[in-house]
Amino acid sequence: MWHLETQAVRYASANMAKEHFDEVSGRRIQQVEKIEGAVRTRLISSINYWNNRAIELGNEFKAGRQPCMQPENARRTAQELTDRLEKRLTELARMKNVVSNTPVVMGGILVIPQGMLNQAGGVGTFPVDPAARSHVEHLAMEAVMAAERGFGYRVEDVSAQKCGWDVTSYPPRQAPDKPIPEARHIEVKGRVKGAESVTLTCNEICSAVNQKDKFILALVFVDGNQTDGPYYIRNIANHELDWAQDKVSYPIKELLSKAVKPEETV
Repeated sequence: MWHLETQAVRYASANMAKEHFDEVSGRRIQQVEKIEGAVRTRLISSINYWNNRAIELGNEFKAGRQPCMQPENARRTAQELTDRLEKRLTELARMKNVVSNTPVVMGGILVIPQGMLNQAGGVGTFPVDPAARSHVEHLAMEAVMAAERGFGYRVEDVSAQKCGWDVTSYPPRQAPDKPIPEARHIEVKGRVKGAESVTLTCNEICSAVNQKDKFILALVFVDGNQTDGPYYIRNIANHELDWAQDKVSYPIKELLSKAVKPEETV
């Protein structure tokens, strides 16, 4: 533990201390200068008033009139204010002198990637490696688009548009006198065989809630270059996420209990 604390202190001293010092020092200097300006304005105005008042009272005394206040008292007040100004400016100058101390480690945290835990426990999950993840996503998309094309539908990959689903599938018009069928919006989730959960983002959940039967969640399981699926689930959600949530996970076993084959949705 001591070794880790020493490393943390060295790292903070080399990479974080100066930036933190500059931030705190700059904020402190700006605050002190603002106070200093207010102090100067207030006290110098009072000092000038009492100096002028002392001159006026002295002139009245020289003219043979009895002033309401002795000129010496006014001069004493002006001097007291001058001394107070000097003392306050000295205090403010000291406040500008920010000193950087050695960083102190208040606590620590051990971060273990979920993928490492899953791998150690033998649990299948979404691949962490970007290349492997891309491979799974590609095979899943191909499986869903091939299934939709098999129905004679025109499919479009819209995953890059971040619209809340990955594939838009357009059914053909059955007859000239019939309306054009609604497009199907399919969110594709590719998972390594053995995975236990699927996560949907807030955007995907909103699409599912707002579009109801138009929205289809398609699950595809990948084992190497082999795919199992797709499995289609409709009405995945009936309400939007809470304001503090940005995603939600569903157990795959529960989803598969509600899933149907693609041809059953046509």
